[in-house]
Amino acid sequence: MAEHFPPEVSVPESTRPRILVVDDEADIRESLEALLTLEDKYAVDMAANATEGIRKMESGTYDLVLLDLMMPDKSGMEVLDEIRPRDPETPIFMITAYGSVEVAVQALKRGANDYFSKPWDNEKLLIEIERMIAARRLESENTQLKRALKQRYSFPNIIGKSERIVKMLDLVAQVASSRSTILITGETGTGKELVAKAIHANSVRAEHMFVAVNSGSLPPELLESTLFGHVKGAFTSAIQSKKGYFEVADEGTIFFDEIGTIGPETQVKLLRVLQDKEFTPLGSTEPIRVDVRILAATNADLFQLVKDGRFREDLYYRLNVINIVLPPLRERKEDIPLLVDHFFDHFCRENNKFLDAASQRSTLRFEPEVIQVLMEHSWPGNVRELENVVERAVVLATGASVPIDVLPDPLLQANGIRLNRGEGGALPPDASLFEICNDFERRVILERLEQYNWSQTEAAESLHVPLSTLNQKIKRLDIRIRKKSDAG
Repeated sequence: MAEHFPPEVSVPESTRPRILVVDDEADIRESLEALLTLEDKYAVDMAANATEGIRKMESGTYDLVLLDLMMPDKSGMEVLDEIRPRDPETPIFMITAYGSVEVAVQALKRGANDYFSKPWDNEKLLIEIERMIAARRLESENTQLKRALKQRYSFPNIIGKSERIVKMLDLVAQVASSRSTILITGETGTGKELVAKAIHANSVRAEHMFVAVNSGSLPPELLESTLFGHVKGAFTSAIQSKKGYFEVADEGTIFFDEIGTIGPETQVKLLRVLQDKEFTPLGSTEPIRVDVRILAATNADLFQLVKDGRFREDLYYRLNVINIVLPPLRERKEDIPLLVDHFFDHFCRENNKFLDAASQRSTLRFEPEVIQVLMEHSWPGNVRELENVVERAVVLATGASVPIDVLPDPLLQANGIRLNRGEGGALPPDASLFEICNDFERRVILERLEQYNWSQTEAAESLHVPLSTLNQKIKRLDIRIRKKSDAG
């Protein structure tokens, strides 16, 4: 019985790595082309001399270049000298009939990545080509990933156009590239960690670790072990040595959230790291040197903690080299509509609902009266509270126009708003302006519906509003529609 083997799958040419062969000898070019195209893994381009090779390198994108050393118009060394200043990244393998060590060393110094003598070993050449292209593609993917992470935590993700936020962002841009320790202050929910990540992502340390430490969530003994690590046997449960955050974040950034909550002993050790750039793991006698940038945040008055004797004054001044103050949301209310749109986009993508297919932007919008309530709210939870409100709206929304009844009850109550009183209920003596306006609107709509025998279409026409708008108001105001037969 004949054996059947699956057909070999050919890699589409558009996705194959592109290789340029630059050699003045036709038989060499043909030999390399046959070798490289044998397994349908590479797309191969040819240049018959140095001048043509330079032109093709400048006009096209190649994953690797095979370059002959000796050509009539220019040598491979001259090509390297001309190309490398403009293109330091593309791998170039030098191929030559002159196999001296001196020539190889010179080629590598001038920018070649590898060197092969004629006649070359086909298997070795193919292995080195595949290895080099794979390494370059992995490096490119890592660069793109880092760029994506940097973009994720870049300044555009700190939303706002108010004067307070613009000034704050200007300061962040100035200090990001420095080595200075930074203290970020602001109320809970103002986005202190987001600012810390933006500083790290736009610093020279961006390619190294960013480690966030929630200082208030760990007991003192566990916090010290977490920060500085420990050696085996340092305490009862230390069955093996463990690196601390400072060692893990070497050459990177550590962000202390709520720095004011750390205990006196940890404050002493943290001061030593700031002063001497070294620390000693628990149970060890050998100090470890590190290069870590410290960013700290607090919603407390750190200077008042110093006055109260709960925070070291010397540590305070070490941390407070540069102070970035994040304004509360109630002091930059003009940013609320921008933040609402930003969060609508984010949560609609996350929940895959109410998205415009072309732009991938949210189609949801709060009704005008909702925006009015949001603008009047004091926002004790700041941006985080607003984010939660918008996420709730996205989850509960049944149409593109989001009514006021999706707002959480505590927010409504904080602004004197009571909904769903039911028909016929009298306004309370302490009714808010919002409730008075709603009550008046409700009575007008009820009167007009009764006038037109509960025909919503005719009522909408008489009120000069779209039927969809009237239906939304009927739903929001909890108006019960009677059947025409019952109305008569």
